[in-house]
Amino acid sequence: MQKISVAMCTYNGAEFLSKQLESIKQQSMPIHELVVCDDGSSDETLAILERFSKQVAFSVQVHSNPQNLGSSKNFEKCMALCEGDLIFLCDQDDVWMPEKVEKIVAYLAAHPEQEAVFSNATMIDQAGFPTGKTSFEQIEFTPEVQNKWNSEGAFDILLRGYVVTGATLAIKKSALNLVLPVPEIIPDLIHDGWIALILSAHNKIGFIHDTLIEYREHATQQVGLKGSQKHITLIDRFLRKRDAKINRIKNKQNDILKLTEHLLPLPINELYKQKIIRRKEFYTMRATLPSCRILRIYPVVKFAMNGEYQAQEGGKWWRPMLGDLFE
Repeated sequence: MQKISVAMCTYNGAEFLSKQLESIKQQSMPIHELVVCDDGSSDETLAILERFSKQVAFSVQVHSNPQNLGSSKNFEKCMALCEGDLIFLCDQDDVWMPEKVEKIVAYLAAHPEQEAVFSNATMIDQAGFPTGKTSFEQIEFTPEVQNKWNSEGAFDILLRGYVVTGATLAIKKSALNLVLPVPEIIPDLIHDGWIALILSAHNKIGFIHDTLIEYREHATQQVGLKGSQKHITLIDRFLRKRDAKINRIKNKQNDILKLTEHLLPLPINELYKQKIIRRKEFYTMRATLPSCRILRIYPVVKFAMNGEYQAQEGGKWWRPMLGDLFE
């Protein structure tokens, strides 16, 4: 029988921590250990954990960091300390459904080729009331995107944005050598995004439609679940200053340049390396388009004819294409 670990990171989480701990305690399939890495809490977090450790049959190990590591490095440390065959990442302010562990274990037993899996979540507010949305809805992980994911398109999806919520993620201990350490290269690319991206490059991460946690949104959380950014309309494109447009594109170019530097040396499929290079070339082209509209026609049309706007922007790809031509 495999051993199950929960990797929890805490930081001044006393307000909601007890409910999260109780939901772990009430799992239909019991865990074997809870490993907590506290990032310098000054509230009652450590006292709550101490009391909880005396109420449960499984091991509770609390490690207090001598200095604040931040979310990504704290989770990296916590996962490395886990001894279980399967590690569940856990935030301090959510609530697990009673069948979470059981359903995740069943999924991985049915899909032994997968090294990790994430699930949907019910979004709740600070008081614990449902907001009416799921995490999949909030990040627009639509049925169409899910179908692409299941057709070996996960890497393409994750290059364009981060859709995996770490609080719903479980990973096999054997996969840690693939995903650790977590590089701090892009502010938005934290531990869960990095883990998902690397495993997607090996087609080793799946998902479950079920909402297996209640994901709490509140003012004091360190890392929130961001929804999709506001769509830029055609009117917006023609009214905004060109500098605003170019700065946005240059940020994307900078991100893919940093990602390219880290990903290309890794032992991943050559097909995925080509996808990274294509994305770098696409945003480099867009970020360096001349002010003269006539001179933009050839590079923009060339990349459009090659299908790059559709591949890199998805959805209404023709909008950024027209913006590149006429803004």
